[in-house]
Amino acid sequence: MRIHDTADRGLTRRSLLIGALSGAGLAVVGDAVGGKAAHAAVRPGTGARPRVLIATNEPWGTYHVRPLLPEAKRLGWEIVQLVPDRSGVKPDDPVPVATPDEITEADLLIVTGAGDWPADCAARLRTLPLIAGSLAYQLPVEAPRAAEFRGRLSAITASSPAEAKVFDDYLGTRQPITVVGTPQTDDLPRHAPEPGTVLVLTSVTRSSGTGGSAPGTDLLLAAAERLAAAGKHILVGLHPREDRSLWERYEISSVPSVQASARAEVAIGIPGTVFPVVAAVGVPLVGCTDPELRIPGYLLSVCSRTITIADDAVAAVAEAKPVSRDVLYEAVGPVGGSARRLFKVWRKEGIRSESHQRSRAW
Repeated sequence: MRIHDTADRGLTRRSLLIGALSGAGLAVVGDAVGGKAAHAAVRPGTGARPRVLIATNEPWGTYHVRPLLPEAKRLGWEIVQLVPDRSGVKPDDPVPVATPDEITEADLLIVTGAGDWPADCAARLRTLPLIAGSLAYQLPVEAPRAAEFRGRLSAITASSPAEAKVFDDYLGTRQPITVVGTPQTDDLPRHAPEPGTVLVLTSVTRSSGTGGSAPGTDLLLAAAERLAAAGKHILVGLHPREDRSLWERYEISSVPSVQASARAEVAIGIPGTVFPVVAAVGVPLVGCTDPELRIPGYLLSVCSRTITIADDAVAAVAEAKPVSRDVLYEAVGPVGGSARRLFKVWRKEGIRSESHQRSRAW
């Protein structure tokens, strides 16, 4: 398997890790609707400004795409998230959206999962080069619709080595996966904890058309109460789809959770995609787990402690420590320059691929 890593030439911990990953189908790049849907008449982009379409498992969940906008602007690319309609998109959302019917020209389709919406879009936009990229955590179980499009994939990307292994199982493929890091680490805040401040990282209490929910909110609410009673200042980092009213008794951060984590001595929450990024800031993490929760092991690995009952919250927070650099790299991948690495893969394997050139000729 070809491994490309221009960042580290010497025999470092990272190069040893890269060598170990080669047998698992992973590559690390350094800084260097439905299957029967009608064919959509999408013409390839003809101008110098590439247009990339993104379809996610959460059709209206633009928050996973938002961190890509600064790099797209720097490169002069157009990023468009595909949505079934505009009912779930706020008017002031900075992420451009469109329905498949509104797209007449594009250069590349990115699917971030193999749920119904990405699979529907892949089936409909059959003339476009296709790349899969993990922007949010999945489970290591093959998705029912992954087989519909995985034969078309010209590349697969993931944030970290551990996420790549899970994404590989999720897609049911054994082709190389390029580890690029997560764009949320490209502008990490400096950790300047305020004494006694605990960041509560919420999940989603109720499912909606935009996406599903995660059990454990009752445990997290009770844990927050115990911590507040113990004198901790509770700062809440809301999941974009969480019910705000559940947490209004505390300070709700006015900035995204990663930025808010800079203020926290410790963070506690239901393990999710943001956990490795918060760990990268240097914040110790405590995970609230529930018997009904299904969580990939690498998200649990960045937790200093996990709890199943609220009475354990105060002691767990008091004892929490930051994770080691080895654990952090396995879970979050290379920190900094991630969007640049991701767009480099898109340009090389999608927009400039031979299949795309044939599509452009068409």
